[in-house]
Amino acid sequence: MGASESWKAAYRDLINTIVRMGYPEEFGKLIAKNLGSEKTMQRMTSYLNYAKPRSAEEIADEMLAIMSDRERWIRKKEFEEANARYNEILNRGLE
Repeated sequence: MGASESWKAAYRDLINTIVRMGYPEEFGKLIAKNLGSEKTMQRMTSYLNYAKPRSAEEIADEMLAIMSDRERWIRKKEFEEANARYNEILNRGLE
C-alpha cells in the first residue's frame, strides 16, 4: 500500500522548503521521516514559512515539539476510546 498523493505532496513541500532555506535535502528528508504524517509535515512547513528559523537546531526543536504534540493527541484519543468502552460496560454490563 503506497502513500497517498496528498502525503507525497506534503513530503515534497517540506523537503523543498528546507532546501530553499539553504539546508541539505537529506536534512529535509530526515525531518519529514521523523514527522511521518501528512498533517505534521504540513504543520512543519507552515512553521518554516512563517517563523523562518535561523538554524538547523531551531528546525529540529520545532520538529520535536510537533512530534510531542502528536503523541499527546494520540494518547488523548486512546484514553477517550478506552473511557467510552468502560462507560458502555458500566451502563450495559459485561454481557
